[in-house]
Amino acid sequence: MSVRLLFNKPYRVLSQFSPEPGKHTLADYIDVAGVYAAGRLDYDSEGLMLLTDDGALQARISHPRHKMAKVYLAQVEGLPDRAALQALRHGVQLKDGRSRPARVGIVDEPDWLWPRDPPIRQRRHIPTQWLELEIREGRNRQVRRMTAAVGHPTLRLIRIAIGEWQLDGLPPGEYRRL
Repeated sequence: MSVRLLFNKPYRVLSQFSPEPGKHTLADYIDVAGVYAAGRLDYDSEGLMLLTDDGALQARISHPRHKMAKVYLAQVEGLPDRAALQALRHGVQLKDGRSRPARVGIVDEPDWLWPRDPPIRQRRHIPTQWLELEIREGRNRQVRRMTAAVGHPTLRLIRIAIGEWQLDGLPPGEYRRL
């Protein structure tokens, strides 16, 4: 039986077990031997990661050919208009090629959301908006690059689902065995 863990990666934690001076890693939070991250989550992003000792499952989650859905909450700068949302829905041109279309919608700030330390930067005269985005590829910093390409840089990014697995109230820095 394979080991599967859902982990809520905190902000400013590397998605690796290997130590890096001055930075927190998965090893600071997970004490289960033999598991590896199925995919990555950027140092400055938060949320759901799946760790397993099952190589086939790792490949199914992380390899682009499987097109597994990943759902994110993104707090963006400014208020995206219909044109910005449509661009995300059709795919946007990035430096490494056009993104696949995203499912995207405007959502309210979740009431279950934990505070981030440090908090995002606030600008008195620039509002922010929360978006829910579902993508089926996993390029480096993709959601951040997509929202920036339509004029709304991401200030906070939280992955809430990978395929059938969801964050479901798991506190930051904690993991749950499946």
